[in-house]
Amino acid sequence: MKVKDIMSDHLVCSRADDTLAKVSELMANEDVGAVPICDDQHHLLGIVTDRDLVIRGYAQGKDPEEKVEQCMTEDMITCEEDMTVDKAGELLSKHQIRRLPVVRGKEIIGIVSLADLANEQHSDHIAAEALEDISEQDHFH
Repeated sequence: MKVKDIMSDHLVCSRADDTLAKVSELMANEDVGAVPICDDQHHLLGIVTDRDLVIRGYAQGKDPEEKVEQCMTEDMITCEEDMTVDKAGELLSKHQIRRLPVVRGKEIIGIVSLADLANEQHSDHIAAEALEDISEQDHFH
């Protein structure tokens, strides 16, 4: 099974010059925990999670009107749509992340998450292993 078979292709993207408040509101309205940051050509520049907004933004005293680029992760681990689900699970586990942007060249076309893996019967064990690795790291922070 390939990543393209389980990824979410309903993308809610933002721009690097959007404010923390705008991205926070977007997350709340769309019920998502991460928003890819893209340019006008839909090229992936970074990603910001709800945790990023809290830890790198509000907890650091950033104003809600500051630009989200100050909180986003730029050095992202990504995958391509033809990567196997097993390999995507290995990446999530190895890098202890919960979401993996799916790109075609520089353009983001979807996101595969730990939850996507957990929803697939064939990848239950992969999701469980990844979650165990991620949870071990979270426990020490």
